[in-house]
Amino acid sequence: MAGGVGARFWPRSRRMMPKQFLDILGTGRSFIRQTYERFAPMVPAENFLVVTNQNYKDLVLQHLPELRPEQVLCEPIGRNTAPCIAYAAYTLLKQDPEAEMIVTPSDHLILDEESFRKIISECLDFAAEHDALMTVGIKPTRPDTGYGYIQVSDDQPVSKVKCFTEKPNLELAQTFLQCGEFFWNSGIFICKVRTIIEAFGKYLPEHDALFRGVMRALGTEAENNAVNMAFSECRSISIDYGVMEKADNVYVRCGDFGWSDVGTWGSVYQHARKDRYANAAPAEGCYLYDTRSSIISLPEGKVAVISGLKEYIVVDTDDVLMICPRAEEQNIKKFIDEVKFHTGEKHV
Repeated sequence: MAGGVGARFWPRSRRMMPKQFLDILGTGRSFIRQTYERFAPMVPAENFLVVTNQNYKDLVLQHLPELRPEQVLCEPIGRNTAPCIAYAAYTLLKQDPEAEMIVTPSDHLILDEESFRKIISECLDFAAEHDALMTVGIKPTRPDTGYGYIQVSDDQPVSKVKCFTEKPNLELAQTFLQCGEFFWNSGIFICKVRTIIEAFGKYLPEHDALFRGVMRALGTEAENNAVNMAFSECRSISIDYGVMEKADNVYVRCGDFGWSDVGTWGSVYQHARKDRYANAAPAEGCYLYDTRSSIISLPEGKVAVISGLKEYIVVDTDDVLMICPRAEEQNIKKFIDEVKFHTGEKHV
């Protein structure tokens, strides 16, 4: 899944160059490239599908030259994760009705990739033997209010899911952490294609009807119009709300493999290398004085002199400079709206 705009990483992430195509962590690879290479040892190149906005098709092929153009499924508009997954599932159903599918975001960080692939293989084996919708849970390390939570029914490696809870408040997140039955929802799903298709038919019948029409049109001149019609008519809904929270055959395999959705500048700060004053800043061109616990992002070749900041985010691009306290980064979308109101789309 590679269609998001990554608004929380503004002004680095832009409408025409969103987060998944950036190297925000300074690894030398974009997020989508890292995701491809993470799965490449277990998935042949010809079996990858990328669902993205139609504006990003060329970017996907630029970052993943191993893929053919027909492996990039283009959404005309974003409609959240359920329609995105439905588009891919019905495409796979036409290609191979016996296929299993792994659904993953394109912009996550996983540090222990070998352990991660082992867990994914276990999920594939379980899904092959059961009509199960598998998800991957992450052992929580803090009461984070930015993640969804999964409650498990026992302490087995693969456990039936009791319930999903979307982004709780801090008090509830602390209770979840102390309880020991709750895991972060990674947003990674594994199942047989037939199993998720059956779930769409049962829980999202309108999506089922629309995307069966898309499946019939695949590979014909009617495909583009069918896709555009399906997305224009379908309801915007997440796979969690639309299917996972309602289904009675959802299982979770929990693990600890250095996962983060790297969803905010704050999470980048957590994973970034820091100097002795806890600043995450470029190794060259950044001169810091009396500055602590801050994250600084600069264009290559740019020189910045920063003095007197404590716990700030400083992001400079060719046309936008943002400076705000780390504790206020939840206001970034408000900043974007204000800039958009006054200057239009050119800075977003």
